[in-house]
Amino acid sequence: MPTRDLQIDWLKCFVAVVDAGSLSGAAPQLHRSQSAVSMQLKKLESVSGCPLLERGPRRHELTPDGQRLLGYARRILDLHAEAQAAFHGEELTGRIRLGVPDDYAAKYLTPALKRFAPQHGAVEIELDCEQSTSLIPRVERGELDLALVSRDHPRRGTLLFHEPMVWVGSPQFQVWRRDPLPIAVYEDTSLARRSAINSLALQGRRYKVVYNSSSLAGQIAAVESGLAVAALTQCSAPAQLEILGSEHGLGPLEPMEVSVFRSRASHASKAVASLHDLLIKTLRHSAAPSRQVHVEDRSI
Repeated sequence: MPTRDLQIDWLKCFVAVVDAGSLSGAAPQLHRSQSAVSMQLKKLESVSGCPLLERGPRRHELTPDGQRLLGYARRILDLHAEAQAAFHGEELTGRIRLGVPDDYAAKYLTPALKRFAPQHGAVEIELDCEQSTSLIPRVERGELDLALVSRDHPRRGTLLFHEPMVWVGSPQFQVWRRDPLPIAVYEDTSLARRSAINSLALQGRRYKVVYNSSSLAGQIAAVESGLAVAALTQCSAPAQLEILGSEHGLGPLEPMEVSVFRSRASHASKAVASLHDLLIKTLRHSAAPSRQVHVEDRSI
């Protein structure tokens, strides 16, 4: 009689695909080829006797049976990691004060924390969500141990990847046809604001700032309501908004350099070092191959 055991490697592949949203996103984290990940999932579905994932318009979606299995899978993997740490690893303790902008929280930070937290349950994580321009000085002052930021200087932290910037607008209102162009922007020190205004200046296109907000939700609300267009990181652009380009009379935007920035005071913390290394290991794979770069550690 064939075995019906749920093997650890199959469950790891399943959870990684759910967290990454796709086979291609999970493969680098698992250090496997995309075809190998697909094969592991097929084996898990065969043993489970039901489909677990379906390809949606933008990412893989859980079936009802997949949703049911996911809870068990996370608990099994958590217990497995706990057992490994008890016999083969050094238990980490302490507190990590971590910062991230809203743009990067769900797409990049959440999957990494889902890997870190179950393995290091004794580590307390305090998470602050602010703009990069607010997080960077807090890391420099030692108020935060670690932050994922859009860096403002080539020596600011460890460069992970380049995040594209895109113009977005509501197809319902088509405000990009107006002259001057109404734009929603972040605060004066924002790199995204600077990129947007520089792009318009290079085009010689007239504009007027009609909405200021340090909140990503505020920017999206301004665009959805037809007040303005905005320049957002590609990972934060909602599916219901239209990506705008040259055909809409808008020029290209400079991408953001995303880095992990660590305070000097945190170098004595093994917990911070472990999360810092995990972010580098996992997030370097978030960039397209043509945009990946050599990683330099530039902690302050």
